Amino acid sequence: MTSTGLVAVRQKLQRVSGEAGRFGAVGAVGWVVDTAVFNLCLHFLHLQTVRSGVISNAVAIGVNYLGNRYWTYRHHDKNRYAREAALFVLFSGIGMIIQNGVLAISHYGFGYTSPLDDNLAKNVVGLGLASGFRFWAYRKWVFRKQPQSVSDSYPSAPAAVLARRPRRD
Repeated sequence: MTSTGLVAVRQKLQRVSGEAGRFGAVGAVGWVVDTAVFNLCLHFLHLQTVRSGVISNAVAIGVNYLGNRYWTYRHHDKNRYAREAALFVLFSGIGMIIQNGVLAISHYGFGYTSPLDDNLAKNVVGLGLASGFRFWAYRKWVFRKQPQSVSDSYPSAPAAVLARRPRRD
């Protein structure tokens, strides 16, 4: 790999790691909201376990959308809010199914019903799986980067290779 290629890879890794850090910070705030609402619904309102999980996820999804839209992905395409919001809700819903699916399997399938078991299943194992999916889906489908000009976009590999070849006139 050439030094130009290494620089491009390094720059991409820096961008993705910064994005992942901001995504993680927004997710941490969402996790606090999710965990607080989950335990409030479960222990003070005495709602069923999975119902509490769905309610808490829905509240956290709203918090996460605002954080991701206005901080993590603030420089991305802002022309199609309706499309973006619909895809965000769709992929967040899939993440909710993953997260609460782990909770349901743990609580109802394996019989781990203590408050600690429910919180570990939902807010550690389920959240870890759902977060990986959400980061990929949001980055790939929801908050799509829109180049400001042709010079801002990266050339494809064949174009980069052709640009470095000496001309044979």
